[in-house]
Amino acid sequence: MNVLETEHLTKRFGGLVAVNNVSLHVEVGEILGLIGPNGAGKTTLLNAMAGLDPPTSGSVFFQGKGTTGLAPEEMCHLGLARTFQIPRPFPKMTVLENVMVAAVFGNRRHREIDPGRHSREMLEFVEFPIAEDTISETLNTVQLKRLDLARALASEPKLLFLDELASGLTESELTELMAIIRKIRDKGITIIMVEHIMQVIMKLCDRLAVLQFGNKIAEGPTEEVAQNPAVREAYLGTED
Repeated sequence: MNVLETEHLTKRFGGLVAVNNVSLHVEVGEILGLIGPNGAGKTTLLNAMAGLDPPTSGSVFFQGKGTTGLAPEEMCHLGLARTFQIPRPFPKMTVLENVMVAAVFGNRRHREIDPGRHSREMLEFVEFPIAEDTISETLNTVQLKRLDLARALASEPKLLFLDELASGLTESELTELMAIIRKIRDKGITIIMVEHIMQVIMKLCDRLAVLQFGNKIAEGPTEEVAQNPAVREAYLGTED
């Protein structure tokens, strides 16, 4: 069963076609890697699917329901959450308060849960390394990424978009992050991840979809796609 599916999705910015006629799907419980060179249209595609920047044409289906053009908050309440390449928490609020915002306004069960307790559980789940009363503007890169992840999980998503969550991390931090992503999948959350670090892609993703200049040039099992000559030329810079 597909959690999310696109049909002929296109996004134009004036004369620039950033995403061109892309059809893809992600199945329940899998991790789909969305890869390609810089400027390939990966984040634009996420934005179009998540409602942040609606597509110019084409269709999006989430859990079998047509959701093309729905606002991000509507998509969130349906069960789609995401992280961003550059996390932007509320800088003057504490770590806990930032997660509570998502628990209160993003979680469709907000009247049934204790926002404070739920938010603390999410911080514990992502192994947030410092005190919950830390002001968010003082956080470093790793802490910001884990906060962004905790905020996304606080809405209890069925589908999670991860946009270059691994960038800028050390080897040990990558290992820890991959373990957390596996825990997320084990909770039954389906994942689409945009990533450039092949170590992460190859170890985590069940399937890959590859974009180049806004076009999907390959989709399939990770090992198979990684060996595709067109993908190796476009993404890895070699045909060998």
